[in-house]
Amino acid sequence: MSQNKTVVVLGASSNPERYSYKAIALLLEKGYHVIPIHPKEKEIQGIAVKPDLELVAEPIDTLSIYLRPDKCEPLLAAILTLKPSRVIMNPGTESDMIEKELIEKGIVVVIGCTIVMLKTNQF
Repeated sequence: MSQNKTVVVLGASSNPERYSYKAIALLLEKGYHVIPIHPKEKEIQGIAVKPDLELVAEPIDTLSIYLRPDKCEPLLAAILTLKPSRVIMNPGTESDMIEKELIEKGIVVVIGCTIVMLKTNQF
């Protein structure tokens, strides 16, 4: 399975209709350690939510983005500081600027859907 790999979900939501919520549920089901990030949420699916990326102190395997580019681009410095092994830009979150910066820093960028990747064993 996941060997307890850590996945940060940026733009996490407690709304079961949101894709970030569904992704968290599937990540948990598959045994991943999930760190949800949202400035206002306190808990999602029984997991404490961190209000921003700067509060993540542990090594990160994957950052899964669920924020529009205009909300995510100001967070680029925090993303780079986090040094994830890879970043998944889910549909609607794509940013050429972020993608270019991440690739320049040696971070793998995947343009895809976390949920589909999990369901098809491509995560």
